[in-house]
Amino acid sequence: MNADPELLEYPCDFPIKILGHTQAGFAQAVLDVVKRHAPDFDGATIELRASKRRKYLSLTCVVRATSREQLDRLYQDLCDHPMVVMVL
Repeated sequence: MNADPELLEYPCDFPIKILGHTQAGFAQAVLDVVKRHAPDFDGATIELRASKRRKYLSLTCVVRATSREQLDRLYQDLCDHPMVVMVL
């Protein structure tokens, strides 16, 4: 039995939620990172939601994932970005 079974079948549509402080350029910065890893991602599909007091902004991007490695690299680049607070 495989100790690390794949839970997803690739390719698949995979939602990623990115949280950051509300600031100019945040959505574009996230889009730039996402498009590096998923060049076919359509930025017009990003869902934006502000927190109740508008301190934070969450972006939901549904990417066409082609591999676990692709998702791992995307998550790492997003987590390393200085404007990003959290990635789910």
